Amino acid sequence: MIELVRTNDAVVISFVEALMRDAGIACIVADQNMSVMDGSLGILPRRILVDAEQAETARRILADAGIGNEIRKQ
Repeated sequence: MIELVRTNDAVVISFVEALMRDAGIACIVADQNMSVMDGSLGILPRRILVDAEQAETARRILADAGIGNEIRKQ
């Protein structure tokens, strides 16, 4: 799995999940339950992971959707 996005913005996470679902790309949102550790303040970022074989396609989808700035640099 490749880290595609790391953010604590719930809107970005939902948008990326929707884009990946619409494209048929499986993704995992890691660290969702870490909010228990930060008191549910949303301080700790969540990571969106995709399969390495689909990472380039996923990056292109995010760039085309106008959120290419959210893509995690390798």
